[in-house]
Amino acid sequence: MKIIHCADLHLDSKMESNLDRDAAGLRREELLETFETMVSYAVKNEVKVIIIAGDMFDKPNVRKSAKNRVLDQMREHPEIEFCYLKGNHDKCNFVDELTEQENLTNVKLFGDEGWTSYDFGEVVVSGMELTKDNSQTLGMNLVLDQERFNIVVLHGQESDYQGNDKTEIVNLSLLRNKYIDYLALGHIHEYKEDRLDDRGRYCYSGCLEGRGFDECGEKGFVVLNVEDGRLSTEFISIAKRQLHDIKVEIDPEMKFSDMVEKTNEAVAEISEDDLIKITYVGKVKMNGEVSTTRLKKKLNKDFFFVKMYDKTSLVIDYEKFKNDKSLKGEFVRLLETEDMSEERRGAIIEIGMKAILGEDLEE
Repeated sequence: MKIIHCADLHLDSKMESNLDRDAAGLRREELLETFETMVSYAVKNEVKVIIIAGDMFDKPNVRKSAKNRVLDQMREHPEIEFCYLKGNHDKCNFVDELTEQENLTNVKLFGDEGWTSYDFGEVVVSGMELTKDNSQTLGMNLVLDQERFNIVVLHGQESDYQGNDKTEIVNLSLLRNKYIDYLALGHIHEYKEDRLDDRGRYCYSGCLEGRGFDECGEKGFVVLNVEDGRLSTEFISIAKRQLHDIKVEIDPEMKFSDMVEKTNEAVAEISEDDLIKITYVGKVKMNGEVSTTRLKKKLNKDFFFVKMYDKTSLVIDYEKFKNDKSLKGEFVRLLETEDMSEERRGAIIEIGMKAILGEDLEE
């Protein structure tokens, strides 16, 4: 029996923190397309159950067209059981709309007033929406048959914290030795799988598509294959685009052409379809410059989105300014006597030099 575990779809997310309106609109459509691609994969590979471990949507007001596309997938594939557990971002009325669809008998929902279980022959799927009240007693009312293959679905941050648990905390210590074979989790947007106890394992499937630069790398879902009580899992990468957070080390002796070369080397293996953030770190001379505007123009590839940051610091030759009678020399000598870190001193000198030279200061 094959089962898909996915989570944190965040369908219809605004996507405007980095992108302009047109690009954000395109990415919003791609989120929906990726969900549809996952369902197509399920049909092609005879997947019987799709577990959605929270955060299908992202905000209270979701476009009707987006909700309809999800409903269409569920309605058009009655051979697949959709087990949908709400997460902390599921604030829209989609669950209410699901319950109004009388023909959607293949959609299974969970509540927050206790464990709900569904029997799929070889597998039993149990889940509960977390609240501040029930998260502290997760394992007390969870009763599973040790002779069955048991999947438990939750949405929250993993923790072994023994104190006063908060909403959305999954206290793993409360779930050990409960005959769980696979704990399907949502909330963390990165794939992670580890042992829960001697019998079972827990897994975050991650999100289907990265939306910001805190969600870099491959994104997708997990396929479980349960056969004769044995479990094998496979992570399927499905995202249309990946996000990359790259650091480029700058040397004080580098010319601008060297920076261009090193930047292009850093992004050489990245697809043009992807989104990249490049942060320049290291040291530059007083008369050196990391012009992100010029560097962006020198990229060998035209990526879907590029963001650049200059986080370099100045290498200051105090001896050079020791006898300099200019305003710059006086400024450097004054700061040399101040009690502060070299990094902070360099940052202040950099801003001061730009002000003295009449350059624009970045906010």
